[in-house]
Amino acid sequence: MTAVRVFDPAMCCSTGVCGPSVDPQLARFAADLDWLKGRGVGVERFNLAQQPAAFAGHAAVKAALEAKGEAALPLVEVDGTVKCSGVYPSRDELAAWAGLGAPAAGLYTEAVEELVAIGAAVASNCEPCFKFHYDKARKLGVSNDDMFRAVMTAQSVKEAPAAAMLQLADRYLRRQAAPLAVAPAESASAACCGPADPAKGGCC
Repeated sequence: MTAVRVFDPAMCCSTGVCGPSVDPQLARFAADLDWLKGRGVGVERFNLAQQPAAFAGHAAVKAALEAKGEAALPLVEVDGTVKCSGVYPSRDELAAWAGLGAPAAGLYTEAVEELVAIGAAVASNCEPCFKFHYDKARKLGVSNDDMFRAVMTAQSVKEAPAAAMLQLADRYLRRQAAPLAVAPAESASAACCGPADPAKGGCC
């Protein structure tokens, strides 16, 4: 079985979606590795921040780091041979190195990637993220109409759980707000706020 090993630079995680903004490149690469796994390719990833021993114990990776520093990362190795360093390869490159046929043309283009990022920016209330990905989408020729649809889709997804939570709270609070039973007066001296005080001549 073909084995692909990826040595990532220091990061909180490799998905590209756990930081303050979406990293489309990392998200794309993670999807490409999942595509490889689905075709029987063994895939391992190592994070410099979390698994430094894997870098120090690998001769080729150690040599690349000594020569270029962290600029050598990411480094991708296929069956023990370093295939690229400093950049994340495309799915076509990964497929060729793994001896797979060229992947079928997918719908997930760079423009779609930016629409997803715009939606994620709206869902996370990240103003700088929205502006950044809006500019990138415009440069790729994405129309305002398509960006508007991405925003509305993200907003509807974002509002659905909030609306469900409000409905749950409403059900619980209405149930708890049932009128309290008032015990009947025990004598003529009982009144609105307790027994009447004879000294005051009235209930209150």
